[in-house]
Amino acid sequence: MPSLEPSNPYTSIIMMNRRVVVTGLGMVTPLGIGVEKTWEAICRGESGIGHITKFDTADFPTKIAGEVKDFNPSDYIDKKEIKKMDIFIHYALAGAIMAVDDSGLKITDENADMVGVLVGAGLGGLPSIEKYYDIYLKEGVRRISPFFIPMLIANLASGQISIRFGAKGPNSCVVTACATGTNAIGDAYKIIQRGDADVMIAGGTESVITPLGIGGFCAARALSTRNDEPKRASRPFDKNRDGFVMGEGSGILILEEMESALKRGAKIYCEIVGYGMSADAFHITSPPPGGEGAVRCMKMALKSGGISPAEVDYINAHATSTFADSLETQAIKTVFNEHAYKLSVSSTKSMTGHLLGAAGGVEAIFSILAIDRGIIPPTINYETKDPECDLDYVPNTARKSDVNVAMSNSFGFGGTNATIIFKKHKN
Repeated sequence: MPSLEPSNPYTSIIMMNRRVVVTGLGMVTPLGIGVEKTWEAICRGESGIGHITKFDTADFPTKIAGEVKDFNPSDYIDKKEIKKMDIFIHYALAGAIMAVDDSGLKITDENADMVGVLVGAGLGGLPSIEKYYDIYLKEGVRRISPFFIPMLIANLASGQISIRFGAKGPNSCVVTACATGTNAIGDAYKIIQRGDADVMIAGGTESVITPLGIGGFCAARALSTRNDEPKRASRPFDKNRDGFVMGEGSGILILEEMESALKRGAKIYCEIVGYGMSADAFHITSPPPGGEGAVRCMKMALKSGGISPAEVDYINAHATSTFADSLETQAIKTVFNEHAYKLSVSSTKSMTGHLLGAAGGVEAIFSILAIDRGIIPPTINYETKDPECDLDYVPNTARKSDVNVAMSNSFGFGGTNATIIFKKHKN
């Protein structure tokens, strides 16, 4: 991988035109460990939602979530190191290891300073906070682990990935609630585009299926209480949706400057071509009428990529199975006008649940695979039409279709919005 040391003060301006491609994917989800297992389940329209097993839910109005199953951190992390990390870091490391392996990337002393990491988490190490607060109350301050703080702070996902691979380039973290994963990928894209790195390991991770995590969202009345039918609980755009279902996991991408990828003969999944971000400036948890902030975000992503609305084939929607699904629908219609009715729009949260800070990373991968495999994921549990949600949501069954351009939306508490656009790669 060539070193990129500017030889004159105008080099960085020229580098703004650098193209960025995706060369590696890795994920941990409620549907399986790894990209292929998860994707196969997505294409079958399977649900990863079930009853919570991590703690006793007897007193909780919501008793269901998308838990990761059959994950063994020792498959990816030295056993001595496992206890020094929270679960969200375990998931991030596993996803990064899979993604780097998938990319064929070799990080050496020669290129390490041009390989960076940008992986975010919405809430960080909540399980560790709960665990060690309980230990403190029962056994006192001396029983708190010296690794407690590095376990829980969100940037240690990026930090541990950097340490694992010796990646010495930009190392950062995004924390923007449910937009985290998409912002991390978009920001990493910009880092490569402007020449500060050739490769970025980027995405999102999360694991907060805990008493406080579930309890907090229950208190906000945000979660589904369809406890008797967990696999039918997450139903984006359906008239009878009653709240989102919590999920956990990670979605990690390898983003790479195109010439670097071509030079080493890497598989190129697609090109990343557009990124938008905006603020609602409206309410801490609710979007504004008409999804006005989402409108500006999607328009910004289209403009930045030089993509016309009519070129977009598929949108992986943020849609979480709440009232706000109709606002995203309105926003899509505002941005795309008549083309909105020609688009395929689906919410893979119907199968994975809502992975919070990891959602953008996981859903970016689904968008990329829609381009790479020519299959559009479905929105399962779509049974009763909502008059306010009148687009093509790819109901219940995956669809074979040539996808040239895919958009992925993520919107978070605090009114933060992020949109990213991927395009089929052409030299």
